[in-house]
Amino acid sequence: MQYELIIEPGRAERNYWRDLWRFRELMYFLAYRDILVRYKQTVIGVIWALLKPALTMLVFVAFRRVAKLSASDVPDPILVYAALMPWQFFSTALTEASGSLIGNANLISKVYFPRLLIPASAVVTSLVDFMITLGLLAVIMAWYHFVPGWQLLALPLLVLLTFALSMGAGLFLSALNVEYRDFRYIVPFIVQFGLFVSPIAIETSSVPEEWRVAYSLNPMVGIIDAFRWCLLAGRVQLDPVTLGISVAVSITFLTLGIWYFRKTERQFADVI
Repeated sequence: MQYELIIEPGRAERNYWRDLWRFRELMYFLAYRDILVRYKQTVIGVIWALLKPALTMLVFVAFRRVAKLSASDVPDPILVYAALMPWQFFSTALTEASGSLIGNANLISKVYFPRLLIPASAVVTSLVDFMITLGLLAVIMAWYHFVPGWQLLALPLLVLLTFALSMGAGLFLSALNVEYRDFRYIVPFIVQFGLFVSPIAIETSSVPEEWRVAYSLNPMVGIIDAFRWCLLAGRVQLDPVTLGISVAVSITFLTLGIWYFRKTERQFADVI
């Protein structure tokens, strides 16, 4: 089958969302390329995707032991790692997506395609790393003879929610990073700060009740609690209000991210 390419004013704008589907193979290629480049010429390969969360888990487990936090019927390594997984997915996706347009400047300035595919491919790449870390959680659970429950059925929905939050924030920051290069210094600070204000070493139930709603404005709070509830057979409390706030904030971020990205997309080739 042969395709006829017609170039006319405004055509790309009218067919933008249809072009996202037409160019979907480009997104797969970009994600595949990023995965290959990330682990190319490394000695231990994809083990690097496990090393960072594993070492971070050990630090937070040590913190819980030193701080003598209240004991749970869930082993500390599982409790911490179940919270670290969604955070690792979000932080990696945010970091990679925010710099993705700058990293593909030559491609943007020479060829037409929906630019949204570039940060989307960065989030997909982070999703692959998340699946690898999920395998390590299975190993840890097997070591402690911990069996998940029916709540595990909610895992795809929670992954989709984290993907939406990562996508929205990534689109917003990637567009800002094109015009204001200061954000390449701001994003690592956001990620580092977010790590310590998210309930990874602690549980949200330990936060004073009068501060809990304000604390839940961090969308990762409800997501992390939901992941713990899902992966730990409901042994960790899940507050519907906290989860509802995370869903609302994630949808808001995704909506604003798409809106701002589309608003500034026409200027990318001129200022990148």
